[in-house]
Amino acid sequence: MTELRVQPGTLLAAWPDLVDPNFMHAVVLVVSHEEQGAFGLVLNRSSGLTTRRLLSQHPLLGRADFPVAIGGPVDHRTMHFLHTLPGEIPGGVPVEGDLHLGGDLEALGRLLVADPARARRGVRMFLGYSGWSSGQLEAEIQTGSWMPARLDVARLFGGPIDELWRDTVRSIGPLARGMEHLPPDPHWN
Repeated sequence: MTELRVQPGTLLAAWPDLVDPNFMHAVVLVVSHEEQGAFGLVLNRSSGLTTRRLLSQHPLLGRADFPVAIGGPVDHRTMHFLHTLPGEIPGGVPVEGDLHLGGDLEALGRLLVADPARARRGVRMFLGYSGWSSGQLEAEIQTGSWMPARLDVARLFGGPIDELWRDTVRSIGPLARGMEHLPPDPHWN
């Protein structure tokens, strides 16, 4: 299962027995993976918060009622966004294919206000992030905390986030077959 090389654009599905509440049944997108460490965003943790509540003072983002997810346990004072709209939101850093991290905040704000339906099909916003020091992610994969998987960008923006972990585990193939049915905590069995 770990033959997939971890690089920007790789998904990490938490093993079913990973009981850390920050990562239980989590799917993390690796955004950056370098010798110094790795940076990622948890894709399937709703915060129940919106840009209107978190950024009420911003002239554009504060007017939009756009959902913001929890990107991980590190630094909830930071916000990040992924998008597939580089023509409309310039300045982002390519992650994989048309998927970009960040970009022009004014362009993002204009899109969220003018066309929220389009924004929901091509933008995901996050509070905080997931981070690993040098070699830490590789060690966690080797000890069975994470299952690397391929990214399906359409799935990232197209389906309910509460099914993302199961769908990602299923996508890994025969070696992970059946794991998607295991509860987040083995004691729940």
